[in-house]
Amino acid sequence: MDDHYLAAALAQEAGELLLAIRAEGGAVGDRRSNTLLLDRLRQERPDDAVLSEESPDDAVRIGRSRVWIVDPLDGTREYGQPPRDDWAVHVALAVDGVPEAGAVALPAQGGLVLHTGEPPVLAPPQAGPVRVAVSRSRMSREVQRLTAELSATPVPMGSAGAKAMAVVRGLADVYAHSGGQYEWDSCAPVAVAAAAGLHVSRLDGSPLRYNRPDPYLPDLLICRPELAESVLTAVHRG
Repeated sequence: MDDHYLAAALAQEAGELLLAIRAEGGAVGDRRSNTLLLDRLRQERPDDAVLSEESPDDAVRIGRSRVWIVDPLDGTREYGQPPRDDWAVHVALAVDGVPEAGAVALPAQGGLVLHTGEPPVLAPPQAGPVRVAVSRSRMSREVQRLTAELSATPVPMGSAGAKAMAVVRGLADVYAHSGGQYEWDSCAPVAVAAAAGLHVSRLDGSPLRYNRPDPYLPDLLICRPELAESVLTAVHRG
């Protein structure tokens, strides 16, 4: 199985497990999904390194070209609030710091898995105001300013993966984040979004790089390609 389809298979397996044990709560879900992903990666890619939100960081990854970056449960709070469906599983492979393969599972949305093996087809542009995927509970001042600069319509939802995939699926036009994320929050969504033809970058327009010694990666922009210039200009004005 190649890397693209392995990422998809693992995200799907973890998502199915999370659905089956959802009544046990987010802490159990985080732990058991992480165990599943680590065990499967050891079996399938024993020579690759892994960076996971739910495991201690192993510095050996810094010297490796191939590093799997996973978030076993993106949106623990949303997962713990059934029947909410805006949570995800992220599985990605970074090669020399670049996301090469990735999958985002949305288990509670009909078991949907979006992945780089079969890149999603980007929906045509939608008439009307720009739609910005935003946090339901803690929209940063930077994103508030961006939304105002674009005269955009906010589309509230939960996890980072759910927001990023909303842009991939044509349910939103822009997902901008500031105020703190880590590599596991964005690596898989960025891989899928880039494969679908979306613009992906830091908020200043610089490239997103992964498998750095410090996995803190505080900001992110995923948007429709025809909006990239106007969004980056609005970010700069803000």
